Amino acid sequence: MPLYIPSPPTSGFHIGPAFIHVYGLMYVVGITLAILITQRRWKAVGGDAGLVGDVALWAVPAGIIGGRIYFDLTTPQYIPHHWYGVFAVWDGGLGIWGGVALAAVVGAWRVRRHGANVALFMDAVAPALLVAQAVGRIGNYFNKELFGGPTTLPWGLEIPVAYRPPGYASFSTFQPTFLYELIFNLALAAFLVWLGHHRPIKPPGLFALYVTGYSAFRIFEEALRVDPSEHFLGLRLNMYVAAVLTIVGVVWFWRSQRRRPAPATPDGPATGPAAPGRDAAAPATDAAAPATDAAGRDAAGRGADAAGATAGDAARHST
Repeated sequence: MPLYIPSPPTSGFHIGPAFIHVYGLMYVVGITLAILITQRRWKAVGGDAGLVGDVALWAVPAGIIGGRIYFDLTTPQYIPHHWYGVFAVWDGGLGIWGGVALAAVVGAWRVRRHGANVALFMDAVAPALLVAQAVGRIGNYFNKELFGGPTTLPWGLEIPVAYRPPGYASFSTFQPTFLYELIFNLALAAFLVWLGHHRPIKPPGLFALYVTGYSAFRIFEEALRVDPSEHFLGLRLNMYVAAVLTIVGVVWFWRSQRRRPAPATPDGPATGPAAPGRDAAAPATDAAAPATDAAGRDAAGRGADAAGATAGDAARHST
């Protein structure tokens, strides 16, 4: 007999008089994990872990705002019918595309303000975003949402009648697309970490692969989902968005890997430490100065010796 995945009996729990929604709690857990993972990865390339906290302070609210704007624009019929409905993130949803887009813009602004390398930071955050998204899908499970069409597979998800979309009331088990995405996100995050350690990927190549991989998976996921959505020419709107972003990600990765490599320092080319070639050349210049002075003394006597010493001093100051 198949052992189907049961739906949670409730979407949250009480702590005293407060009711804690698991959906919101998973957002907090996911964001916390993303910050910790990004700090670890950013420190590993020589970056300041404090920058991650500053970026998160700005990018997280921007992501929520961007996600809500995307939801309101693409599914206006599901906005709650009261004056604050467009702002009610607790009653409706967030669109991942809008959230990542606005958070990326604001995050890049903060990284640039600190004089750090934006492309390198994007690569540091890419796997962390996938982990956060995976944790967020647990919240979808508790909300009994983000599932696919009817199925008799052993891992089918049991959905109560009250949560079944119109036309599907006679079916009891559905594709657990939230679980498929959760597993895929963690697998892609692990792959990006492995790739970054074993292949010379130029920044922001890993972030471009995140965009490519996640968007490509969403094409598959959108083909399975049956929850309410805007449609265009018979297809879900998000399927078009996913297809476009998959192409954008592929082109972005290809172009980023064709560019001439620049010094990948966390402080960026303008404010970071000197390039390795200059560091190596400085001691050689300092060492060559006495030899030059000696040659000058042998060739031209005491007058040339004084001029050589003056030139040597100037060279040492410019280095």
